[in-house]
Amino acid sequence: MNAGSVSASQMESVLTEALQPEFVSVTDDTAAHRGHAGHSGADTGTHFTVHIRGRCFNGVPHVQRHRLVYDALRDLIPLGVHALAIKAEPV
Repeated sequence: MNAGSVSASQMESVLTEALQPEFVSVTDDTAAHRGHAGHSGADTGTHFTVHIRGRCFNGVPHVQRHRLVYDALRDLIPLGVHALAIKAEPV
């Protein structure tokens, strides 16, 4: 896998397996960032929004919820993810 070749579906799959959320949605926002710093020139695979809701976040502080998401995605992030917006919610 080359830099910038991460897909939203890969991220969803990894998050589902690692965190078993009730809901997960990953949106590839890369095309909207064309011309911004960190944009690789590709229209996919560098900027993402993650919306995830699950019991794994119950009683967990906001920052720790983000850490759980980053930890789950630790193998994908170095493959070209430049920006990750996270909305992680308890159920």
